[in-house]
Amino acid sequence: MPDSPSRLGISRAALIESARVAVAAVVSMLLARSLKMPEFYWAPISTIVILLSAIDPLTLAWQRFAGTALGAALGAVIATYCHPGWSISYGTIFHVTIFHRGIFDWVMWDWIIYGVGIFICGILSALLRIGTAYRFAAITLSIVLLIAHVSPPWIVALHRFVEVSLGIAVALLATVVWRIPANPPACVPSPAVSSAGATSENKSAITPAITSHDPDKPLRPS
Repeated sequence: MPDSPSRLGISRAALIESARVAVAAVVSMLLARSLKMPEFYWAPISTIVILLSAIDPLTLAWQRFAGTALGAALGAVIATYCHPGWSISYGTIFHVTIFHRGIFDWVMWDWIIYGVGIFICGILSALLRIGTAYRFAAITLSIVLLIAHVSPPWIVALHRFVEVSLGIAVALLATVVWRIPANPPACVPSPAVSSAGATSENKSAITPAITSHDPDKPLRPS
């Protein structure tokens, strides 16, 4: 008798995958909170992204790791040397500029600096042969520059790198120790078996006609 998940249309692989993602996300969150990461939620987010990706988890993990490192480092450099207001209040580049210089300078300078930072992320990703990690570098750069923080830029960048790396490590560990069984392929009869069965049916249909003929009577065309 089929079990309840099967009756509901849920495969065993889907059930196991849901349980694995849930457990791994909770483990990532607890580890990040135990390390007192200020934005611990990036660890379970990274775990979920890796485990539910359509591409190979190891490939995506490398892309996210390299991109996060590049974006965090570049964001810290920009926030430290291109925005002197940051060293006063440790706010975002948008908030600091509006507070200190007014809306006009914010429109003229901060948008340009942010755009240049995203552009440099792409160029460095291409030069370092990690072009597939560009999206993660740009995302991390945006988080470091555009979200308000109470810590210096380098501390924010380091926290982001640790949180994301922790989530990646938990996801890779989950793929190793908790594998999802592959769905069994549907049973399809081979051409040889099908043709053999058809031949047997044809023979069984022809045999009665031949055996029912009287050998003493000549065959006449119908």
